[in-house]
Amino acid sequence: MSADQSAEGQRSLFILSPGDRDGLSHAAQRAGWRTIGARRAKDAPQRYLRSEAQVALVDLRKGGATELLAPLVPALEAGGGALLVLVDPRDEAHVPTIMAAGATHYLLGPVTDDGLRAALASAHRLVERLGGGAQHSQRAQRIRRGDALYWELPRGGHLVRLSDNLAQHLGLTERAVAPSVLVRLLPRVERRSVLTALRAMRVAGRPAALAHGLPGRLGQRLVHHLRMADGVMAADVEWLSDGHEQDASSRDYLTGLRSRQAALDWLDRRTGLPTTILLLSISQFDRMNAAYGQVVGDALLGRIARRVERMVDDVAPGAMVARIAGTEFLIGLIGEAAGSDRATFLARQLIGAVGQPFSAGDHLIRLTARCGIAQARAEDDATQLLRRAGTALSDARQGGGEGIRILSADRQSRQVDADRLETDLRLALDRGEIGIVFQPQYPVDSDKISGVEALARWNHSHYGPLGAGILFSTAERSDYMLPLSAHIQAEALRQAAAWPGALSDLRLSINVTAADIAQPSFMGNLLGLVDSSGFPRSRLTVEITESGLIEDVGAAGALLTALRAEGLAVAIDDFGTGYSSLAYLKNLPLDYLKIDSGLAQDIAGTARDRIIVRGVIHMAKSLGLKVIAEGVETEEQLDLLAREGCDYYQGFLRSAGVSSADLIALVLKG
Repeated sequence: MSADQSAEGQRSLFILSPGDRDGLSHAAQRAGWRTIGARRAKDAPQRYLRSEAQVALVDLRKGGATELLAPLVPALEAGGGALLVLVDPRDEAHVPTIMAAGATHYLLGPVTDDGLRAALASAHRLVERLGGGAQHSQRAQRIRRGDALYWELPRGGHLVRLSDNLAQHLGLTERAVAPSVLVRLLPRVERRSVLTALRAMRVAGRPAALAHGLPGRLGQRLVHHLRMADGVMAADVEWLSDGHEQDASSRDYLTGLRSRQAALDWLDRRTGLPTTILLLSISQFDRMNAAYGQVVGDALLGRIARRVERMVDDVAPGAMVARIAGTEFLIGLIGEAAGSDRATFLARQLIGAVGQPFSAGDHLIRLTARCGIAQARAEDDATQLLRRAGTALSDARQGGGEGIRILSADRQSRQVDADRLETDLRLALDRGEIGIVFQPQYPVDSDKISGVEALARWNHSHYGPLGAGILFSTAERSDYMLPLSAHIQAEALRQAAAWPGALSDLRLSINVTAADIAQPSFMGNLLGLVDSSGFPRSRLTVEITESGLIEDVGAAGALLTALRAEGLAVAIDDFGTGYSSLAYLKNLPLDYLKIDSGLAQDIAGTARDRIIVRGVIHMAKSLGLKVIAEGVETEEQLDLLAREGCDYYQGFLRSAGVSSADLIALVLKG
């Protein structure tokens, strides 16, 4: 490495790339730059400021100049930084517009190591000219940050200089104080370890970090990110939050997620505090490696990590995400997100996200996942908590159903015994354990509830709440599907018929199974059930799963025609999970098509994902069907679905399933 490259080794580069963050990071690191990467524009300014980088690299090769540049340019201009953009050669005509928007340099793809190194060097020289040198510019950027927390101890100096904000947080009236003053602010039990860390860092000269509590502030800790520059010891300080950026050394080299050691360190800091961890394991990955090779396997792990990261950001922002072994990922939850219901919901979403196909050339790779969940006990350290999550994961691998197991804080494993469930299900109806919740449905352009879907829940006396996946898989194994389905339909209609007048416009959707429609007396029994309940036929939608129809399309078509003639609406549920075809849909008289949650969430994925979802929606609309999207969890998904013509949606973004009483309160509240 040349002397010039060695100097560049101290430079930091902020990268914003929706599709190639890791590839660009590796290329920049080969050029001697320390990288801090992001994929989304919404939090880019904050991450850029925290990074103290003076050069930002924004990847515009897939377009999106306005969305990616607009949030970042003010932060760069405030700190005297340089902005390098990567542009597809086909978009070269737009370069003047991009430069006018705030870019200072541009590089046309494809990106080569030499080309990137030269462009970054040019950007860095601009920073030095504008800011009077890199050190001055970095310091100026910190000063411009009104919330900056940092301190500096000059070579041979006897006073530590603190930022205004840090001095205020520490209750100091002076900005320059003796080191002993700061040491006295530490808890006595932590003073020796902090001093030892400082001395070791001064000797080694390498970046390091230390953390400590503050007297009188239970549970509040500060972390100091230490570095040496020209003999000056300096530190950026932040409250020890669960989302703060980690050093590159604490990142997994393959996925960019936190490393195993970083995860253990995070868990150690949470000892004694309410914490829940999810251990997600990808099944049979070795077979995929054998079929496609190690290179494809490594790339696929990176794509899995992105799906996991995106889902965690949507459901539990601020959670810790790490890759701790070959195909195992750890998610750490705190606060409200650490509750068993939210953790289980996230586990379901993660398993669903991994289960969506991955493309590899002309092939589609399908994976499955299992998840173990462990809630921390007061005496658990990081190793013990991780071991308990591993036990839950082992249970999940051995069991059936959803592939999720919980080891609760009171040591009671919720490993589900399939044989016991089959026995208990026959008693559950008599015990009143099978309950109904209603998930609201909304028009994409309105906040007013237009309908609900009735969903079943099993409140098991031993295992606690169990989802529909375990309930129906147990019913199928025990040949108890028909009584269970009839009970759910009758209970949903009974509760809906008792709704007050304020809910008189709501539609009710009930699910029928393949076993239901195979019965010769199905339609007569269903209509009798509806009429005896008093719920209007005109407000009822019957949802039949795609897999329940595919075996006999002709018989299904005749049945649906008869149901519609009797005043009921008909929908295909979970569309996108079976083997659908345009001819299949054309032969069925339908009113609604419900897009499966996994397919709906793909709308915010890759360009190929969006094309598939767009095709499904446009196909349904061309056949005169209303489209309902299930499992909508983010505003981005909703916005994209609405743009493509989706009519209604349901999902965690607005509401999970609620009781009848809570539904009434929601509607009355407006």
